[in-house]
Amino acid sequence: MNIRKAKTEDLSRIAEIYVFNNRLNYFPIFGDEGFSFGELQVVSLIDNYFGKEEIKNVLYVLDDGLIRGFLQVSGTEICKIYVDSFFQSRGYGEELMKYAIRQLQADNLWVLEKNKRAISFYQRQGFNLTGEKKLEEDTAEYLLKMER
Repeated sequence: MNIRKAKTEDLSRIAEIYVFNNRLNYFPIFGDEGFSFGELQVVSLIDNYFGKEEIKNVLYVLDDGLIRGFLQVSGTEICKIYVDSFFQSRGYGEELMKYAIRQLQADNLWVLEKNKRAISFYQRQGFNLTGEKKLEEDTAEYLLKMER
């Protein structure tokens, strides 16, 4: 599997994966229709986030002819890791995690406390809950810190 730095032409696919996953996994937790189906849009996400040079420079895509997932690593922190919902449970997330750990020396991340599926996935990749938590900005939900 080919994991490489993201290019400008990859941003629409990255944003598409992010938006769909966000709606599927986080709308049930946050229940914010205005955000999930209003503010959260592919084009504005590219313009206001993924298209910024400082973000684009730390994005990596898993590309085997089709971008199936992506990863954002800043320093040693995994900031984002997403696999297209249609291609989950096929090992792509594990490949992205291995790349982050081995090639980028990633050793920590934050995960939503209610995202039990993600916590379990990260634990299988060797990450452990540290006991540290913080509020997700502008919400009543907690993020938990995990480290290798």
